[in-house]
Amino acid sequence: MPKPALVIACGALAKEITTLIDINQWSQLRVQCVPAKIHNTPEQIPDAVRTLIHKARPNYSQIFVAFADCGTGGLLDTVIKEENVERLPGAHCYEFFAGAKTFKEISEDELGTFYLTDFLARHFDRIIIEELGIAKHPELRDMYFGNYKKLIYLAQTDNPELIQMAQDAASKLNLKYEYRRTDYGDLERGLQQFNESVIEWQ
Repeated sequence: MPKPALVIACGALAKEITTLIDINQWSQLRVQCVPAKIHNTPEQIPDAVRTLIHKARPNYSQIFVAFADCGTGGLLDTVIKEENVERLPGAHCYEFFAGAKTFKEISEDELGTFYLTDFLARHFDRIIIEELGIAKHPELRDMYFGNYKKLIYLAQTDNPELIQMAQDAASKLNLKYEYRRTDYGDLERGLQQFNESVIEWQ
């Protein structure tokens, strides 16, 4: 029996990746995640990914890294090259959900934009309001977000609950709100290509 293939993923993408695997019936793919909170210390991401790659190699036929650069300043790509694996395109998840061309247009249209994905809409209060200290010190909101003008929710799903959470987030940050349905963008395309390469290799 062929060995399964592994997707090493950012924890912020865990729900989306498992959903895509189920919907598309990519039965040979498995997922292991680096905790999403590592984004608070992006310099730790490359070593965390490398550690999972080394642990996984004996048990999996192929490995794909479901991370963007995520603030590592190219250090993750050094690991990717050294370990001879591939990763998702782009600098961050906003780019690969929206698509590079569309995201470039959005970001150039309004530089002062804060972005949410389904994950960030769902966990906004914990990640932004609590972990940044805004809950205890409301004056920090303007220190962090005073130069922002708009919040754009790049939605993977059409979920009324998440839409309301995103609208509430915009209100809490005193930003204009915009909704854009992106679906899974380059995340789905990247996983599709990886799955096809696994099938060819087998």
